[in-house]
Amino acid sequence: MTGKIKIKEAVIVEGKYDKIRLDSLIDGLIITTEGFGIFRDREKMRMLRHLAETRGLLVITDSDSAGFVIRNHLRSCIPPDRIKHAYIPDVFGKERRKASPSKEGKLGVEGMSTGVLLEALRKAGVVCEETSDAGRPVRKITAADFYRCGLSGGEHSSSLRAGLLQYLGLPSRMTAKALLGVINDYMTAEQLYDFFD
Repeated sequence: MTGKIKIKEAVIVEGKYDKIRLDSLIDGLIITTEGFGIFRDREKMRMLRHLAETRGLLVITDSDSAGFVIRNHLRSCIPPDRIKHAYIPDVFGKERRKASPSKEGKLGVEGMSTGVLLEALRKAGVVCEETSDAGRPVRKITAADFYRCGLSGGEHSSSLRAGLLQYLGLPSRMTAKALLGVINDYMTAEQLYDFFD
């Protein structure tokens, strides 16, 4: 594989190792549920609903019972036309970083081969290109825009981010990097600069 595939949908995974694994294959937004943490994190659930509305969600969880509990919870909270599901097969073994196999003995997303993951994404029917309504590429808010607006690299950056997070209704604990990953679904670059004028 020579490059990453660009995915329009926000990709939802269980944990950070799944995110790291998919980040090597996908050019797109990847969000973790923090396992069962999604059940009590209202801010993150509100953000996922917004992302579902603006770009759609793609859920790819482990094939064990915990993965299906998380998947079914998301399915119950998101309209069916705004969520897609990618499934990995039951493969028994253990991930290299672990001392022993999982409770059910199955490999998770992080342990899947590139071929298996790409096939799961293909079968889920992900959208692989993002353009504006007019068919032109969308002007994305970048890290440079964050710096110019004072959202990063400045003495008051964290308080400016806190104000923007509150305005957008996003989780208050989001880092600058996490905010940069989702902000393009909430506002344009022009709206960002207007917000700080």
